[in-house]
Amino acid sequence: MARRIEIGITYAILAVIAVVVLFPVGTFVSAALSPDRSGRPVAGAWEWSNFVTAWQEADFARAMTVSLVITVSAVLGQLVLAVISGFGFGVLGVSGHRVLYPLIVLGMMISTEAIIVPLYYQFRTIGLTNSLPGIILIHLGMGVPFGIFWMRAAFRALPASLFESAELDGAGALRVLWSVALPLVRPAITTLLLLSFMWTWNDYFLSLVFLHGDNQTATVALGVFQGRHLTMFNLMAAGGLIVAAPVLILYVIFQRKFISGMLSGALKE
Repeated sequence: MARRIEIGITYAILAVIAVVVLFPVGTFVSAALSPDRSGRPVAGAWEWSNFVTAWQEADFARAMTVSLVITVSAVLGQLVLAVISGFGFGVLGVSGHRVLYPLIVLGMMISTEAIIVPLYYQFRTIGLTNSLPGIILIHLGMGVPFGIFWMRAAFRALPASLFESAELDGAGALRVLWSVALPLVRPAITTLLLLSFMWTWNDYFLSLVFLHGDNQTATVALGVFQGRHLTMFNLMAAGGLIVAAPVLILYVIFQRKFISGMLSGALKE
């Protein structure tokens, strides 16, 4: 009896939490589908054309293509550099790692606001402002420190005996990484992929400063669109859902691996 009461209380608490979390989401979705420009829901009336209107007026086709190119390029680069560097620092113990690793982790503590002005003038001098390679390079530099920190912890959590056995069998460093280590840290890689994608896709500040015109990203295009439709909350909500859709879709697809990666992230130093 006590067990059933405990289970009932647990489910009741979870239900309350679910309602608290999902209520704002449901309100936002209903506002996006509302025929009323104020976003108030109208019983039995769903205006799906709000998404079409927002897509066309904000030119999201071009802006989201730009965001996709930037995000995919930056995330792939971050993953490759993070995996290789994390393996080097966490397993191989590369020369000078006691100095290099703290310097890399120090990069996580530098805020964007602290470096944005000198970074802008440096990139303008070498002609990388308002260019996709330039913004991709910035995202790489800002994302790699966390990626190395994350992957180093994932590799260090693996038993050292696995790597020793592989080395005794004659496997080189790359073979050990590809055949032994990577299959075991896939949840950590998936988690890093989703976090990096979310951070890069949702970037507004860097894109606003370094890009303009045809290189405008989805988040900046959304800000411009919302500035032109301050009184049309249904279109603003529809635009917000369009921009958030890629991150939501990725999370739904990889949610199990994402949660697994987070839960296995108990750092072993």
